[in-house]
Amino acid sequence: MKRFRETTVALDNPSLTSRSYQKLVAKIEGKPEERILSYLMLRSLKQARYSDQNVGHFALAAPSYTHFTSPIRRYPDLIVHRILRAHLDASRYEDDLHRIAGSCSDNERRAAEAERQLVEWKKVKFMMDHLGDEFSGLIISTTRFGFFVELEDLFIEGLVPIDTLPGDRYQYHENIRKIIGQRNRRQFSIGDKVRVRLDRVDAVEKKLQFSLPQTAPGRKKKR
Repeated sequence: MKRFRETTVALDNPSLTSRSYQKLVAKIEGKPEERILSYLMLRSLKQARYSDQNVGHFALAAPSYTHFTSPIRRYPDLIVHRILRAHLDASRYEDDLHRIAGSCSDNERRAAEAERQLVEWKKVKFMMDHLGDEFSGLIISTTRFGFFVELEDLFIEGLVPIDTLPGDRYQYHENIRKIIGQRNRRQFSIGDKVRVRLDRVDAVEKKLQFSLPQTAPGRKKKR
């Protein structure tokens, strides 16, 4: 567990190389911490963009890189096919590749954001029928206002506000990314498994709010 905490902090190191990422991926494959570390690695990487300059591929440690599939799938793939065809014809593809690359990057961002919003809406709609239910989850992020948890199997995220944590007054320690109780010293860290209860569904903002269930009389629905 200590090595896991050190790894999460190390991912913020700007001097990390692509080889470092590859070694880490191989090391955590099949282990319990694989999902959370893979999630953190993806968040630590810059978003990919199309470019008319060959800058290689960081994650693959490849000095030269492009990708394409069937030209009917995406416009960037069609452009690559056109360039290859021109090369095979011993000619040169004449078009403003810098402009095309920028336009493709922007359009892909908009498409990805539209898809993300649709998925978030579907998740919120599904969770509306589960107010008060309890779930097992994994802490994927800690902040000064609480921690975000991802529900096991459902891959749905929500916030547990710091001021709802029971039994003590909690503070966020940014240097170690932990939320710690002032008196009881209970800690909440990235990678911890927790049991949470769904308290609020905000359909407009597409956000979910959870809390840590406390022992009380009566039976609760569980998942």
